[in-house]
Amino acid sequence: MRLLTLPGVFAPISDSWMLAEAIRQEPLGPTATALDLCTGSGVLALTAAQCGAATTATDVSRRALLTVQLNAIRHGVRVRTLRGQTFAPVVGERFNLIVSNPPYVPSARPCVPRYGRSRAWEAGNDGRIVLDGICAGAAAHLRPGGVLLLVHSSLIGVDTTLYRLRETGLVDVEVRERMNGPLGPLMRAQQLTGTIPLGIDEEDVVIIRAVLPKFRTST
Repeated sequence: MRLLTLPGVFAPISDSWMLAEAIRQEPLGPTATALDLCTGSGVLALTAAQCGAATTATDVSRRALLTVQLNAIRHGVRVRTLRGQTFAPVVGERFNLIVSNPPYVPSARPCVPRYGRSRAWEAGNDGRIVLDGICAGAAAHLRPGGVLLLVHSSLIGVDTTLYRLRETGLVDVEVRERMNGPLGPLMRAQQLTGTIPLGIDEEDVVIIRAVLPKFRTST
């Protein structure tokens, strides 16, 4: 998939392509709905749309949403774009699939930046500000039997993510895929600030999958 990325929009790297492949493995069809949180270039939203889902993409960046719209036109699919933080633009809506490659790089700043390109990756001192919000809100936005797919680095706590998803009532919470490799340039840059210890040279990028149970209706 060839993508256009406007200036200031983070181009997808290996973690996004890894998650895109996981989306293709989900049984989506013409009646399915999908939500891509923190969409960026829109690669995940476009993948879900190509798989047949009616897809919505959210982001705080106007340029990111314009990038998604342009890429959707280029690839002949339709994606609804909404501006706002994670679930804020879709209050009261539920989806068969929710996906996200959120900002997850630990940073010297205790909060997420309000402006600039670094909004695409900086996520507070522990790298979990955006991720924890997604973990907390996913169950309320999934249809029964719906699936959540997340990708992030092992440096910010895989077990923490698994625990928080289970606490919200999601089941079959598991690491679906794991890819080991050297720290990327964004993580290396944070080592210079002391946010990430200098002795760490590698990380795992993990895809986490979780499901909202199908509840039985009373008769």
